[in-house]
Amino acid sequence: MNTPKGRGASGNPANRFERTHFEVDLDEAENDPDASLSPATQVFRDSTRAIIATNDSPDVGFDASINPYRGCEHGCVYCYARPTHEYLGFSAGLDFETKIMVKEDAPELLRRELASPRWVPKTVALSGVTDAYQPIERRLTLTRRCLEVLAEFRNPVAIVTKNRLVTRDADVLGAMAAYSGAAVFVSVTTLDSDLARRMEPRASTPPARLAAIEALRAAGVPVGVMVAPVIPGLNDHEIPAILQAAAKAGAQFASYTAIRLPLGVGPLFEAWLDRHYPERKAKVLYRIREIRGGRLNDSRFGDRMHGQGPFADLIEQLFATGMKRAGIEPRRLSLSTASFRKPGESQLRLFQ
Repeated sequence: MNTPKGRGASGNPANRFERTHFEVDLDEAENDPDASLSPATQVFRDSTRAIIATNDSPDVGFDASINPYRGCEHGCVYCYARPTHEYLGFSAGLDFETKIMVKEDAPELLRRELASPRWVPKTVALSGVTDAYQPIERRLTLTRRCLEVLAEFRNPVAIVTKNRLVTRDADVLGAMAAYSGAAVFVSVTTLDSDLARRMEPRASTPPARLAAIEALRAAGVPVGVMVAPVIPGLNDHEIPAILQAAAKAGAQFASYTAIRLPLGVGPLFEAWLDRHYPERKAKVLYRIREIRGGRLNDSRFGDRMHGQGPFADLIEQLFATGMKRAGIEPRRLSLSTASFRKPGESQLRLFQ
């Protein structure tokens, strides 16, 4: 079966929590003009009553995050977040990129949680799991409204996205950056537009992502490039060129992660290689296993982001050398909570 147009996965593998599974008869579907082999995006209301999620992972760089959406229409075949859709009764395959859960009350929930006496000011990551600037954001503006709430409280925010739509909010981000309250990582996986179209079908093109870096820098927003994921045997050779292009566009800092294929993402990625790069499949999977201790995934803290072993070390050296040649300084992102305020508090003190 060919991958449905504009999608990363080609089907819906069984949900690991469900006993029954519906599977399309591909022979009949391909000959049936009424059968949908390219499902449309569906939107569902997520009635969550909390919006700030916390984690205690030592290797993600943040412990609080906001995700206005569950599922992601970008359709990146390698996405480590795909298995989270199984907790909702969906599949990690096409369901993840076509059944999008929307937290309609996200801005109001965020305002309530930031105003709570229990909230301790800290940097909040936007897009900790799925991309907050995926296509549906253009219409719903949930991310924009969450940013406005964060700006109202002057609570710092760090964003990772692969969509040029982030530049729409350069006005809010630029204002927050004035008090060290905002920074953006633009994810650039490849400069090869054909590879990007196959691997990340509904994300912005590589030139558009570089343009986003340039626009954010012009708006005074601290901006960097996230080379993620690095896929050995497929895009690792592009690391120096990506860093050079990002630096030319104005990137001030850079980071990378190695591909992670937890649970059902591994088989999805293998099937994707069969469809698009069968001649490279053996090499790519061998290299991934080489940095993952013989497996396709290693979830251990300390190893899961960059991998381990000689080939992982080579990738790290290639990245370090690429940064040096591109003129990108290896510095940590620095945001500040010093300007945090609760709206109305200063006026209340005057009356007191």
